[in-house]
Amino acid sequence: MRVGVLTGGGDCPGLNAVIRAVVRKGVNGHGFEFVGFRDGWRGPLEGVTMPLGIEQCRGILPRGGTILGSSRTNPFAVEGGVERITDNLAAAGVDALVAIGGEDTLGVATRLAELGVAVVGVPKTIDNDLSGTDFTFGFDTAVNIATEAIDRLHTTAESHHRVLVVEVMGRHAGWIALHAGIAGGASAVLIPEAPFDIEAVCAHVETRFRSEYAPIIVVSEGAVPADGTGMTLVSGEKDAFGHVRLGGIGDRLAHEIERRTGKEARAVVLGHIQRGGTPSAFDRWLATRFGLQAIDAVADGEYGVMMALRGTSIVRVPLVEGTGALKLVSPREYAEAQVFFG
Repeated sequence: MRVGVLTGGGDCPGLNAVIRAVVRKGVNGHGFEFVGFRDGWRGPLEGVTMPLGIEQCRGILPRGGTILGSSRTNPFAVEGGVERITDNLAAAGVDALVAIGGEDTLGVATRLAELGVAVVGVPKTIDNDLSGTDFTFGFDTAVNIATEAIDRLHTTAESHHRVLVVEVMGRHAGWIALHAGIAGGASAVLIPEAPFDIEAVCAHVETRFRSEYAPIIVVSEGAVPADGTGMTLVSGEKDAFGHVRLGGIGDRLAHEIERRTGKEARAVVLGHIQRGGTPSAFDRWLATRFGLQAIDAVADGEYGVMMALRGTSIVRVPLVEGTGALKLVSPREYAEAQVFFG
């Protein structure tokens, strides 16, 4: 059997660990051959491939990014895209496809599976917002990076008696902000699921200063004010999946805090630092297990499924369980962080 592998969407720590596990077990355990498709769905759409075997996977376990490259290509937004993919898979002699990605990448995989393409999914997103799985790889690394940044910012905030607003990733779900904010001892955490009252945030800032501590506010990029002004955008342009580019809520919030409280406020945007570099031990472990189980699903001929972490077990669930709805922070989980606000 010949198996294709692709990685789509934003790069993420742990992608290479999945590729390595899929190939190592596929070759040694099942006798499969592999072909790598370059740059997400652009690979099978345009027939762009690379050799993929044990040699190509040596030394990639601790590496960030993806040796296959990635993109946000949406074949369903291209005329004749599905037919081109099926033709190119056949031309490459590919019997099954392992697609590693987040909501958009696996959304394409779900639709292709419904059309009869033999595809198995591996969930990836640092936002941890895919339903069906307890955790996605990349999330733990992003939280650790954000927590370390918050730890470092506490000292400079205290030294200069200023407010520091830390903007982290999280378009629709505030998992990174919630986990890193709690772990880093933030004065407030603002997430997309709970529109924030700027007056309440300023009250937290004043309370913090009265206790002689400088405040740290952690905010998801997709957080919105309760006044209904909506998300803060870099531009109105949309990608192939219809997403606008977010960014700027940190600066916007810092400006309002300074204007309303008279306290100096600065914004720190972590951005792609959260995506890059060496994956954590947990993410290497989870990504490796996802890869091992994904290639077993291929060997079993069980397609249209994705791998999911349930407790400590890796299970197979229908792809639609991961892409049908986003996994969001619940009011109960957010209330735990609110105990420490102010």
